[in-house]
Amino acid sequence: MPEIAMKLATLLRITIATVLITAAASQTKPTSYVNHTVGDDAGWFFNTSATNYTAWAATQTFNLGDYLIFKTSTNQTVFQTYNETTFKSCLVDDSSDNDTFQYDGGNTAFDQALTIPVPLTIEGPNYYFSDADDGAQCENGLAFEIKVNQGLGLPPSLNQPPPPPYIEPPGPDSAQSPPININGGSETPVTGGGAVAHTLAFGQALLLTVIIGSTVF
Repeated sequence: MPEIAMKLATLLRITIATVLITAAASQTKPTSYVNHTVGDDAGWFFNTSATNYTAWAATQTFNLGDYLIFKTSTNQTVFQTYNETTFKSCLVDDSSDNDTFQYDGGNTAFDQALTIPVPLTIEGPNYYFSDADDGAQCENGLAFEIKVNQGLGLPPSLNQPPPPPYIEPPGPDSAQSPPININGGSETPVTGGGAVAHTLAFGQALLLTVIIGSTVF
C-alpha cells in the first residue's frame, strides 16, 4: 500500500508539472506578426464540400497585428463583423457601419481572382462570412469565428487615430454678400465711397440752410 501511494503521488506531481508547463507555453507572447491564409491551400471559395473553416480557425492562434489573407474570387464576399447577431443571420441588413465591414479588393467583375488582406485590429471575438447568394454561402459553411489575443499589440502602422470627419467646403455662391435693395434703384450694394459722398452733400445742405435762416432773422 505505501508503494502504491508513493507512485500515485509521483504521478500526480508529474501531471501537475505538465499542466503548468503547457499553461506557461500557451501564454508565451509571439515574437512576430503572422499572415494566416484562410483555408490554407483551399482558399476562400464556396462549395457544398468546402473546407471546414471553423476547424481551420481552431488550429490557428490569432493576435493583434496579424493579417487574414483571403485567396478568393469576386464570386464570394468577405465581411468582417464584431456583431454576433449579424454573423448568425448571415446577412448585413441590420448591421451597423461601426461593427461590420466589407473587403472587396477593388474588383467587382464576375469570377475574377482576388487576394484580400484583412488586419486584426480588435481584441476578442471576430466573425467572418460571405453574404453572397442572399446569405446561402454563409449558411453552407463559408463563415468562421476567431478570438484575437493581445499578442504584441498593434504595430504603429495599424495604431493610428482615425482621420477627422470630412466637412464639405462652402460653394462658390456662399462667400458672396446678399444684394441690398434700394427703393427706386437696382440690386447693387452701396459702395463705401458713395455713402460718404451722400453724407457730405447732406451735411453741406443742412449747413447752408442754417446760414440762410440766420441771415433772414
